[in-house]
Amino acid sequence: MRTRVRKAADEARAKFGDDARFLRSWIDSPGRTGAVAPSSPFLAKRMASYVDPQAEGPVVEIGPGTGPVTEALIARGIDESRLVLVEFSPEFCELLRRRFPRATIVEGDAYALSRTLHDHLGEKASAVVSSLPLFNRPPVERSALVNDAFDNVLQPGAPFIQFTYAMVSPITRKGSGLKSQVSDWVLRNIPPARVWVYRRAKA
Repeated sequence: MRTRVRKAADEARAKFGDDARFLRSWIDSPGRTGAVAPSSPFLAKRMASYVDPQAEGPVVEIGPGTGPVTEALIARGIDESRLVLVEFSPEFCELLRRRFPRATIVEGDAYALSRTLHDHLGEKASAVVSSLPLFNRPPVERSALVNDAFDNVLQPGAPFIQFTYAMVSPITRKGSGLKSQVSDWVLRNIPPARVWVYRRAKA
């Protein structure tokens, strides 16, 4: 009983610490953080559900923050050593290295994805999982990010997975050459969110 209570207390302390880190990061740079709290376990699990753990190759996560989606990917069956995490914040990178010592942590700009990953990706990825606040960037930059991922980072047929709080797709679909699917609302998240999954349409 005492062990369970201690474990619950440790988890609560860690959760509070992550919330505080996110809030501080959002205050310092709302355009880059885009949220005042980490993704809930329910949203993280929904995002991870679109990654096939049997598909070979690395899984790239961009904007991992404190790692809730990373934890969900590992719970999904993705070996930690396959994860390549691209994070802009030095503080979050330091935290991620402690929490996920077998993952590859890349401190850099996800909006220049293939350039940032140039020396860190030995083969093309089986998925890109993004928690970036895309609506903080103009549509042309969002499209450039996704096209860079499909052209230079992802295997053919592999998904680009993105969550959003908005009602509409964060990526302009008309004329994009992409096909997409969207989840129902994940209500147990602050605020509620949906997950969009994009793939390049076959020629």
